Amino acid sequence: MPAPYSDDLRQKAIIAVERGERKIDVSRMLNISRNTLDLWLKRKAQVGDCRAIRHYQQGCRHKITDWQRFSEFVQQHGGKTQAQLARLWGDNVTQQNISDGLRKIELVAKKDLWLSRTRRAQTPGVSSAIEEQACEPNRVCG
Repeated sequence: MPAPYSDDLRQKAIIAVERGERKIDVSRMLNISRNTLDLWLKRKAQVGDCRAIRHYQQGCRHKITDWQRFSEFVQQHGGKTQAQLARLWGDNVTQQNISDGLRKIELVAKKDLWLSRTRRAQTPGVSSAIEEQACEPNRVCG
């Protein structure tokens, strides 16, 4: 997100319009859009000043906020898929929320190995080693 215009620039623009200058001339002179100037004037009329809004929520709020509890939960239910973890966690958490949470605690899901069942059956000794390492898609493996 770009930085907000300075409070000084906002004040100059509003004072110029209140002095009687045309909005289009002020916006061209200060190199701001006419819509921006209108929003500043509207804000001044509603709130009393036109300063930029600061300290507001940026980005989305995480549905999972207790990261220690989540980490313990994942360790306890490590053999489950992300969709199953989401159902067990509750609180309207989706599979994507679980995936994002796993990434945040730096625990990623391992990918399923590509060997098909027929190839595993044809290669003796490989089958059991592969099955010990393989996870279903979206399954958390420890």
